[in-house]
Amino acid sequence: MNKSTIARGLVYFGAAVTFGVLGFIVLFIMINGIPHISLDLFDWNYTTANVSLMPALITTLYVIGGSLLIATPIGIFTAIYLVEYADRSKLIVKLISMATDTLAAVPSIVYGLFGFLFFVTFLEFQFSLIAGILTTTIMVLPLIIRSTEEALLAVGMPLREASFALGAGKLRTIFNVVLPVAMPGILSGVILAIGRIIGESAALIYTLGSSTNLPSSLFSSGRTLAVHMYMLSSEGFHVNEAYATAVVLVVLVLVLNALSTLVSRKLAGGGK
Repeated sequence: MNKSTIARGLVYFGAAVTFGVLGFIVLFIMINGIPHISLDLFDWNYTTANVSLMPALITTLYVIGGSLLIATPIGIFTAIYLVEYADRSKLIVKLISMATDTLAAVPSIVYGLFGFLFFVTFLEFQFSLIAGILTTTIMVLPLIIRSTEEALLAVGMPLREASFALGAGKLRTIFNVVLPVAMPGILSGVILAIGRIIGESAALIYTLGSSTNLPSSLFSSGRTLAVHMYMLSSEGFHVNEAYATAVVLVVLVLVLNALSTLVSRKLAGGGK
């Protein structure tokens, strides 16, 4: 048995373990959660009787949309500057790259404490939707910057040179040639950002709060599905409803990932 066969076997074994663990977790959640899904869980208003997840579901979508609306353009344009314009040998570029990698590794509870001290306390936003959105924006920004940077670097120089040879300028080359080719990689980073926002609880408890009501404005408190599930399970009275909420959370992740993948394929195929 040669080294290539052993390496291939280890790869297959690692993949099987990964998919096996993932399948077990999803199956466990589905078995424990699906029997407890009821129409009461989707009532518009939360009460102690129905423990509705609808306000938390809508708040989750608010947080995802608000965070991506801010983080995506900033992250993409930062990566464009780092790859297309900046001199990568300069100290400032190296510092930006190091800061991005460092921020990506910071635990979420640290972001939560920062958001609590700065947005909630110093800026006096209180526990609010805007404080949660700004905190998660800072959290996912390094992911989007790094994934966009890698996607842009993966675009070969011949494509840029061909565009320049046809008379296109720098900016037109970036937007008409480079970005469409790099879009699948960029959207992969956006998908990772969505997953982190959906699964976040610690940072949002300190900033968004845990109100059971649907936020009426950017300065109103609320809770996301992850926080809602944590609260139900920690109280110990609604564990079954917590499993049902986990099922909805998994389905939401799958739907958003499927939509992002579909958009990525459409863009990669030139809209066909």
